[in-house]
Amino acid sequence: MVSFEDFQKIELKVARIESAEPVPGADKLLKLTIDVGEKRTLVAGIAKNYSAQDLVGKQIIIVANLDPRAVRGILSQGMLLAADSPDGVTLLTVDKSVPPGTRVC
Repeated sequence: MVSFEDFQKIELKVARIESAEPVPGADKLLKLTIDVGEKRTLVAGIAKNYSAQDLVGKQIIIVANLDPRAVRGILSQGMLLAADSPDGVTLLTVDKSVPPGTRVC
């Protein structure tokens, strides 16, 4: 269990995917450039379920305040949220367009 106070520390925000490309030598990873009120780079293990060209323009939900972490030599500055089902990974999105950086509450 996580306390409510700890949960409040997590910053969930809406981000728009500006570009996406495969990570060389990694069949599961995509490098995403996102707009979350500022430009950031994310590395996500979603290449088995999404092609890079289909992601551009999508609005996703990210954890915005994680410490950056290097993945395959690329600094990933956040984590996208997705559901993992028997049919594969499904990105969590918003049903209406909102400005990048909008906080999820």
